[in-house]
Amino acid sequence: MRAVSKQKSAISNMESMAKWMDSRFTIPGTNIRFGLDALVGLIPGVGDFGTLCVSGYMISVLAKNGASRYVIARMTLNVVIDALLGSIPIIGDIFDVAFKANQRNIKLMREHYVEGRHQGGAWKVVVPALLVLFLVVGGMAWLSYRFFAWVFS
Repeated sequence: MRAVSKQKSAISNMESMAKWMDSRFTIPGTNIRFGLDALVGLIPGVGDFGTLCVSGYMISVLAKNGASRYVIARMTLNVVIDALLGSIPIIGDIFDVAFKANQRNIKLMREHYVEGRHQGGAWKVVVPALLVLFLVVGGMAWLSYRFFAWVFS
């Protein structure tokens, strides 16, 4: 019984942290919500790294509290997307306001713990993510080749 109480407390803390990171504040006169992720992300380099660390900490807490490998892989993918696109100056800050990786991860966590969804291994996430990464890197290499062939011809 004590372990369940500890798990609920940890999950509640992560929900609160996600709210602070993604949707604690509102732009006056709008329904647009943002959090510390977007604010701290305005500090070049350090801000994005700091928010990545907070998101990573949240994932580690949820992993210690029994989240499946599939949920952890999906959460990690959300954080990686947020970190990569969020690090682009200006556009990344707008992306942080819209994407809300931590809120997405809390939704996955609720679905996993409450509804019993998202069970199983991480391969259902890892293999497609690696395939997309391979295609993107291959596409960038091809575009670089075409660009240099065009410049030097």
